[in-house]
Amino acid sequence: MIQDKIRDAAHSVIEAKRVISLTGAGISTPSGIPDFRSPRSGLWEQADPMVVASIWGFRANPQAFYEWIHPLAGRILAAQPNPAHTALAELEAMGKMRAVITQNIDGLHQRAGSKRVLELHGHLREAVCLRCGQVVSTQGLWQDFVRYRRIPRCPSCAGILKPAAVLFGELLPHEVFLEAQNESQSCEVMIVAGSSLEVAPASELPLLAHRAGARIILINYQPTPFDRLADVVIHTDVAVALPSLVEQVRGAAGHRLP
Repeated sequence: MIQDKIRDAAHSVIEAKRVISLTGAGISTPSGIPDFRSPRSGLWEQADPMVVASIWGFRANPQAFYEWIHPLAGRILAAQPNPAHTALAELEAMGKMRAVITQNIDGLHQRAGSKRVLELHGHLREAVCLRCGQVVSTQGLWQDFVRYRRIPRCPSCAGILKPAAVLFGELLPHEVFLEAQNESQSCEVMIVAGSSLEVAPASELPLLAHRAGARIILINYQPTPFDRLADVVIHTDVAVALPSLVEQVRGAAGHRLP
């Protein structure tokens, strides 16, 4: 049954010229990074996001944010791209994947080889000082924080740094989101991988693609609000389904990467 759906999904990708993907936390769980909403294991099962991961909570009590993110930061630093990340990078190398739109901040798509990654929720490569506004590279800062629990501080004014990740209550980066909307409205196929599709406005992108006539391939362990509208729904491990899909695309197209 699942293999039949993967073949159907692969056929859609083979026939299309404009393929994009939208990825969520579930694509990185095989790399050891927990997602947010899975029963019993999701990060929001253990903490109130409005307290520890909102811009208001950060301004009021940055210590609580850093205490919450400490184990997650350690997992992100230790994580390696898994076969799902590599599969999407291979589709791009074949000339099939136009863009990876991601809700993740872990940078694993880039490390897997994807070149065009639209990070809707920001990233951890930089941080901004909420006191003086300076933007600094976080190279070395996260390692220092994970090892010694030293909260990152501004080199100019010693104010506490906020990562360039989008917290609850903050706007998404405008140009990135506009680009993601344009890609969604012009694609022929959207592969949604590892996203619960419960966080707006990212969750609206598959609807934009659907309304524009794109086929939607949805790969996620748990059901999503979009299942009834998707053309292919595969409830299984993305690190198994995506490599299998790409293998069929590769075989049909005769592509072999060195």
